[in-house]
Amino acid sequence: MGGLAHYLEDEGVATTQISLIREHSEAMKPPRALWVPFELGRPLGAPSDAAFQRRVLTATLGLLEADSGPVLVDHPEEAPKVHADETEGWVCPINLPAPEAADADDLGAAMLTEVNQMTPWYDLGLRQNERTTVGASGLEIEDAARYVASFLASEPDPSPNSEFGPVDMLKLATEDIKAFYFEAAQAQPGKATSAEMNDWFWGETAAAKVYYALRQELAESEDKGLKIFANMLLIPRSQAHRIAS
Repeated sequence: MGGLAHYLEDEGVATTQISLIREHSEAMKPPRALWVPFELGRPLGAPSDAAFQRRVLTATLGLLEADSGPVLVDHPEEAPKVHADETEGWVCPINLPAPEAADADDLGAAMLTEVNQMTPWYDLGLRQNERTTVGASGLEIEDAARYVASFLASEPDPSPNSEFGPVDMLKLATEDIKAFYFEAAQAQPGKATSAEMNDWFWGETAAAKVYYALRQELAESEDKGLKIFANMLLIPRSQAHRIAS
């Protein structure tokens, strides 16, 4: 959207936008942007809170008072917490402590074990919903897990799809794995907020351990694309405090 805003401004149309990833806006330098410290996918903050959402929109539109930019303003409010229905406690899908060791084989094996244990729940969710967001990489989920884990080795596996380079395939595979975990977890009894789901994935799974190890491994990569992906896109800002833990 930041790039599109430049074209619109060139045609004399003033623009403003909400930014969920500050680094992107810093790089794109859109004419006017309000950065919000909210979960990805929730640019207005918590759902069903009209007063809070109105304040976010008002702040965003208020940036139009600036004649020129780039203007990047930080929204001063955190999103209100959303609590699940306490009468329907969420059941955690599995209880498999992620290994503390940074050995690539151990981490990859632990993630594959999780994937296999969660597959029945994913299949149940697929039958219930009759749809899935898993599949962007074109890989079976076990193959996606193996491909992602291979980047912890000195020589990662080549991209299994000639249409995608290693960076694009790694991004698609990591997104497929996250979607698989979330859809499997959502098939469990009870309800959970998106924040609880994120905290479960990023705080309790071996897959997250693989992602943290990947970030450390690729953060200084000579491949610029892999380095940018590891530093800016792999771990959500809201979970960055776990990286060193």
